[in-house]
Amino acid sequence: QVQVVESGGGLVQAGGSLRLSCAASGRTPSAYVMGWFRQAPGNEREFVAGISSNAGVTTYADSVKGRFTISRDNAKNIYLQMNTLKPEDTAVYYCAVDVHYRLPRRDANEYDYWGQGTQVTVSS
Repeated sequence: QVQVVESGGGLVQAGGSLRLSCAASGRTPSAYVMGWFRQAPGNEREFVAGISSNAGVTTYADSVKGRFTISRDNAKNIYLQMNTLKPEDTAVYYCAVDVHYRLPRRDANEYDYWGQGTQVTVSS
């Protein structure tokens, strides 16, 4: 079993920045993809960013490209640096692990393990 824990959410004004962290632990394979998703009230969970096992490949949703940066400091920890935040970025942000593929995918159904989520609120 793999445990996934996010941290770093909070309340910030529009134009501000936040940094989310995610740690995976437990019976993790030697290489796996990690990603960030978000879900606002009344909306489906949507892909934000993903990173390959060796951090060589990153993928972003068009809505965050140029403002958010996903990074990985080892096999088990990833981060999401969020700059120039907008009110529409308000959502619960989830970290997820995909143990079956080597490149980040955008479909939430492809991910095997999920964190509990962390709230990000951007005020206007």
